Amino acid sequence: MKTECFDILFRRKIYTQLCEIQNDIEQWFDLYNRERAHSGKYCYGKTPWQTWNGAKGLVKEKQLENLFYSSAFILTKCVSDE
Repeated sequence: MKTECFDILFRRKIYTQLCEIQNDIEQWFDLYNRERAHSGKYCYGKTPWQTWNGAKGLVKEKQLENLFYSSAFILTKCVSDE
């Protein structure tokens, strides 16, 4: 991030207010994460935001509480079917 954002932003403009820096960094993050496609290991030409939204379902499935709940449900279902 240092090379891609800070070095570029701070070379182009002299900031006199903290809010100016904050606004420019937020704009850069938005461009970087929501508009600019990446070719990284998991993005495959999508933006990081698209990759994250696509993976939310997988994350929920892999959470321990959901794994425990589904295991308990299966066990209860098997016992009640006997």
